[in-house]
Amino acid sequence: MTLVSIPANPVPEDVISGTIKTPDGAELRFARWAPPVGRKGTVCVFPGRAESIEKYFETVRDLRDRGFAVAMIDWRGQGYSSRRLRDPRKGYVRDFSDYELDVETFVQQVILPDCPPPYFALAHSMGGAVMLRLAHAGKRWFDRMVLSAPMIDLPGRTTSFPARAVIRMLRLLGQGGRYVPGGSSRLTGADSFIGNPLTSDPVRYARNAAILEEDPRLGTAAPTIAWADAAFKAMQTFKGAYYPSEIRQPILMLAASNDTIVSTAAIEEFAYHLPAGSHLVIAGAKHEILQEQDRYRSQFWAAFDAFVPGSPLFG
Repeated sequence: MTLVSIPANPVPEDVISGTIKTPDGAELRFARWAPPVGRKGTVCVFPGRAESIEKYFETVRDLRDRGFAVAMIDWRGQGYSSRRLRDPRKGYVRDFSDYELDVETFVQQVILPDCPPPYFALAHSMGGAVMLRLAHAGKRWFDRMVLSAPMIDLPGRTTSFPARAVIRMLRLLGQGGRYVPGGSSRLTGADSFIGNPLTSDPVRYARNAAILEEDPRLGTAAPTIAWADAAFKAMQTFKGAYYPSEIRQPILMLAASNDTIVSTAAIEEFAYHLPAGSHLVIAGAKHEILQEQDRYRSQFWAAFDAFVPGSPLFG
């Protein structure tokens, strides 16, 4: 399956892409890049909600410059992967366990057969939430995980009981396929740069918007009632008193001080209770740290290099 290339965001060289099918019938697009000659190790990149493989071409180059192979998927309902609802713009999932099935299928059909070990995970936002669920379940495909602004909780009272109750009631009333209250069909990341909550870098924001302009089929709009209900359910489990202490996976969390999408305070609290975890808050950064200005991205990569074996500065 092809990848979308534009002058501001060309496809990194030596890519192999295609599709795989999950046991429940979802078709997932994947892409993988071999490591430089004489190097080993694969970083598997798991994007956030409403993101596609194309948005991470710069990250792919950063990782290959560090000597790693790279592999990615589009989550079900995103990018060029199959979408369940008649309106493909609606962000939908039945339950976050479906995303876990996406990862397991990806590992079994792409990573283990075709990518050099050892394996590491790099996940953003919603992808970070999925990785935490897998780690808690004892899945140890990845030696280490690096999570960028993981979706452990939302800011303020967004996930309070009244909010969760309304969403659950609407879903039980058969409204799961509708946009959340206030949501629209406008693609995420296609609005004006001014006042956006994602990044303070106008060039990278414009690049990502240009990808959606080139092919709007890659984009996703507001989440549905069903997606929100599934997300609330997942985030509620993270609040369990012993949930983080039961995760033995080595994990590094990177949070953004100016994040208005997910709760930085929740990330700090969760990381504090991880037996093999650590975290860093990047002052001044917004939610999408890897799409941020270089002064913020350099802090992310410095922490990554110090944590992931095989990086130039590890150890």
